[in-house]
Amino acid sequence: MTAPFADRPIVCGEFRKPVNMLREQTYDGHASLHDDATAENLGLRAGPIEGPTHFSQFDPLLHHLFGRAWFETGCISAHYQNMVVEGEEVRAFVRVPEAGARATRIWAEKRDGTPVLTGTASVGADAGETEIAGRIARLRPPQRLVLLRDLKVGQKGAAGREPVRMAFDQHMGDLYPFTLDAKLAAITEPCAWYTREHGASSPWGRPIIPIEMISVLCGTTSARAGFRARGPSIGLFAGQEIRLVAGPLFVDHPYEIEREVVALSESARTESSWVRSRIFDGASGALVAEQILNGAVFKASYANYEAEAAQLGRA
Repeated sequence: MTAPFADRPIVCGEFRKPVNMLREQTYDGHASLHDDATAENLGLRAGPIEGPTHFSQFDPLLHHLFGRAWFETGCISAHYQNMVVEGEEVRAFVRVPEAGARATRIWAEKRDGTPVLTGTASVGADAGETEIAGRIARLRPPQRLVLLRDLKVGQKGAAGREPVRMAFDQHMGDLYPFTLDAKLAAITEPCAWYTREHGASSPWGRPIIPIEMISVLCGTTSARAGFRARGPSIGLFAGQEIRLVAGPLFVDHPYEIEREVVALSESARTESSWVRSRIFDGASGALVAEQILNGAVFKASYANYEAEAAQLGRA
């Protein structure tokens, strides 16, 4: 046997300690899961790092494998497996694709081997099924929604297209109480192309928004869509896909976002919505990126859950 090892080789990054930048996050008048006290009330040991923070650890690896196409037509699609709290170390792994292939598997682990996320990465259109697409395809129709009973698959955002932009010193709101400058000071993988000082040296001649911060761009106006869970209640990101169609996205450039509920699901502990956000260039009108976000809401965080479930015949 001339090829005893069938699997493709793996590349990995260094261990990094991501920073929790959402301790001051609020929505519906209360703190979020990223606040330590709120997390502890739900049985967690501390407020977790937001999932897309880990995406930055993949960027050097995927740029190495796919070149500038990663920032132009890259897609990272991940299911979040275990929470990470500040101080823990995380390492990103990518399986090296076969020659000419445009898609591969990715994952991240803590130093003790605990899985953090699993997923896919690809470049270009029609590169194969993504992690999130596969999970949506396997969902069973929910039967007992209480927290998300006001949502419907196919429902469009109430605000239509929402204008957004991200400047270096722009505070991104209650959901994201920090600036791009603050993120760049703490990001796990610094890159000159992201910065105001050296962004003009990028292949596109201007600073680009880090892929993890596309999540923030989408999230800062998300409340306008009206996709609300019954509350007050506490949620988290359970999975996420960010796809660049005609990237990269640029700092301080106008964009518009339109949203649609593409799936609903439930588990023993949570109810979940799957929302697609399509990002358009505010100047040209062209589609430039998309996000699919699986947001899960804890049933136990809603004080009226049991009473309303019984009232609806869903207990």
